[in-house]
Amino acid sequence: MLLLFKSLSRCPLWLLHGLGGALGWLSYWASPSYRQRLQANVAQAGLPPRVARSAVAHAGRMVAELPRLWMGAPVPLFWSAQTVAEDALAEGKGVLYLTPHLGCFEVTPHAVPQWVGPSHGPVTVLYRPARQPWLAQLMLNARSRPGLATAPTNLAGVRQMIRTLRQGHSVGLLPDQVPPQGMGVWAPFFGKPAYTMTLAARLAQQTGAAVVLVWAERLPKGVGYRMHLSRFSEPLAEDVAHAVAQINAAMERLILACPEQYLWGYARYKSPAGQPTAQEEQQAQQAQQAQP
Repeated sequence: MLLLFKSLSRCPLWLLHGLGGALGWLSYWASPSYRQRLQANVAQAGLPPRVARSAVAHAGRMVAELPRLWMGAPVPLFWSAQTVAEDALAEGKGVLYLTPHLGCFEVTPHAVPQWVGPSHGPVTVLYRPARQPWLAQLMLNARSRPGLATAPTNLAGVRQMIRTLRQGHSVGLLPDQVPPQGMGVWAPFFGKPAYTMTLAARLAQQTGAAVVLVWAERLPKGVGYRMHLSRFSEPLAEDVAHAVAQINAAMERLILACPEQYLWGYARYKSPAGQPTAQEEQQAQQAQQAQP
């Protein structure tokens, strides 16, 4: 498998994206559960079936481009709102970059340091090693590139990210990633309760970091990626649950700007092992309130 990755890493993006489109459709038809989840998530967002068809191919492209991103030559990047990151870092309170599972989210933590320069330090991201040894080594190498630092997915990693932000540096998160039990709250996501991490909101609240939304649009014909950056449009609420809902709403706005490139097949509405569902939590609260 490692040899295959090395061979694919030398391929141009247009070829990888072509292969990835076919891979996406193969996976779609091979897995009824994946197919149903993707269709249901698109429908939940109120989007037409054509979005689901486009998303199938983009999901495959996301996988096929990984060898190039992890082991190959740098990919072409084009910037939108170029000064957003620089202006945020100039405030001196650190920058929290939030990226949904949209476009090429693997390239975003590498791309930002290339733009703002090494003087602002690396972007720190959470890192959980893969179970397969060959894949774990690949991911470790990819995340050991200049401009990128990693934090473990535990309390020590959270403390590391807080220190990083307080030092005026940057942290990157995927806030639409389902967290483990006890590390999230149920918040609306396209009109349906989704178990959502509180980490992003707490980091911003505890450090005063600037919150920047960033995502990499996958451009046609393999010409590269367009980086979109924008500041969070409103102050985060002090109440964590409210702040989490604000972040989900911001992710929705990004996704609706290019829904074809969102990872609709992701099990966004699942409940982690041991975590009560939103309905169970609501029933428990109602029962507690009903007690004399």
